[in-house]
Amino acid sequence: MDLTSFLIYCTIATFTLGPTNIVILSTVNNYGPKKALKYSYGATIGFGILLVLSATLNTMLITIIPKILIVMQIIGSAYMLYLAYQISKTDTSNPTVKQSATFKSGLLMQFLNPKVVLFTMTVIPTFIIPQYSAAFAVTISIFIITLIGFLAFITWVLFGTIFKAFIQKHNKMVNGMMALFLIYASIMIWI
Repeated sequence: MDLTSFLIYCTIATFTLGPTNIVILSTVNNYGPKKALKYSYGATIGFGILLVLSATLNTMLITIIPKILIVMQIIGSAYMLYLAYQISKTDTSNPTVKQSATFKSGLLMQFLNPKVVLFTMTVIPTFIIPQYSAAFAVTISIFIITLIGFLAFITWVLFGTIFKAFIQKHNKMVNGMMALFLIYASIMIWI
């Protein structure tokens, strides 16, 4: 296995802007880093579960991938549009707004996030399975990939915390941009 390609792929796929990272940034901005961390922990567990499922069911998934991709595109696009709407209407002046960025929502989002699903369905069969068939090696690989994902989520929490004053000063613009990024991501699924 080309370790450099593997690490580059994992880093780019997890650190670049996507639905989970946008929600993390929005959560830090609107509710603080503690809530964003809870969401990140859930997202990490969901990410790890998807990697395990990918490794376990890889052969079966190959035969039904077109059906899974279409369903994930529909559900993922709808969920991202819902998140865009929620972010665009967030009112930080009203502290009674119900917070949806919980451990559970972070975990569940991973199963609806097309970027994560596609990543987990490609990284295992592309980099791991061709080189390692032993359960221990696959398990270690899943742990390493999950750790990279966790580091990406924490980076977005830190980024949001460091730039919170700027983000809050320009709250409507930032929330609008994050909503537009989610809409864009939703559209790109179909292109």
